[in-house]
Amino acid sequence: MTSQQRAGSTLELSPAGRARPDVSVIVVNYNTAHLLHDMWSALAAAQAGLTLEVIVVDNASRDASVQMLQTDPAFAAAHLIVNPNNVGFGRANNQALAHASGRYVLLLNTDAFVAPDTLARTVARMDAEPRCGVLGVRLVGRDGAVQPSCRFFPTPWNLFLARSGLSRVFRRARMVDDPAWQDGLSQECDWVPGCYLLTRKALLDEIGLFDPRYFLYFEEVDFCRRVGQAGWKTLYFADTTVVHLGGESAKTEGVLTAAGQQISALQIESELLYFRKNHGLAGLLALVGLSWLADFLQAAKAMVKGRAGAMGTRGHAGAVAKLLRSTAWGSVPTR
Repeated sequence: MTSQQRAGSTLELSPAGRARPDVSVIVVNYNTAHLLHDMWSALAAAQAGLTLEVIVVDNASRDASVQMLQTDPAFAAAHLIVNPNNVGFGRANNQALAHASGRYVLLLNTDAFVAPDTLARTVARMDAEPRCGVLGVRLVGRDGAVQPSCRFFPTPWNLFLARSGLSRVFRRARMVDDPAWQDGLSQECDWVPGCYLLTRKALLDEIGLFDPRYFLYFEEVDFCRRVGQAGWKTLYFADTTVVHLGGESAKTEGVLTAAGQQISALQIESELLYFRKNHGLAGLLALVGLSWLADFLQAAKAMVKGRAGAMGTRGHAGAVAKLLRSTAWGSVPTR
């Protein structure tokens, strides 16, 4: 693939050897060929005079993604990296970063569709706030329902409250998705979802992007924690909206829950790795103990009410125990 625009492409990308692009857009694709044209068209409609380069990393898709990216003229201007194996979301973004030259770097999911004003507004806000290192936007589903977009760091306590249902009792606790959050109010927060994450290339040169130990989940939480530790701000920007479907790649790997998220060993593993790295052994033990307590409370509640949920909580508790061993108590990834 070349960085020169070819016939059929509606997205005008920065030619090689020209002035530095405003934004390097990194897209990691896994089995989402059915979304690529819509994502690309939305990005083109939002260009608004900005110079862009787009780097697409295909993570060993089994659908028609690679053929489409290689042969469809619409994508000819993108730089394509094809992985023979699925290296995970964070590592694939790290691969693309080596090719990014823009002032800003945008991580964009294939199931995230920007509004026509999104790029211009978010770049302008970053330009206006020199210490803003990361910016996320208002996310909505296809039906217009607002998704959690302004998030706070997980702790053993707030995860326990969420899983046990006791957050209704401890109303003053700061939850990952704070009930007091107002989706129309721009504000600083701890972290933003990685489906639309705008950051500075200068910041990435300083601290790097994602920790490669996370195959999937928690990579953006850990990254935003390092952003704050380096003295930069993370901002939720409410003045533009991105439609985010969610779970599209996960649908190819297994059944989704009603919440649209795959409950997988990868999610549990990343959680263990995150807490051991950022909270030490004591934090990991608190997480595991409270996780098992939440499983017990949920199972007891299900049994009292005659529901079939007890088996699921026992399965979760067993998966945590198994992954504690295989990750050497949250010290090393399994893949």
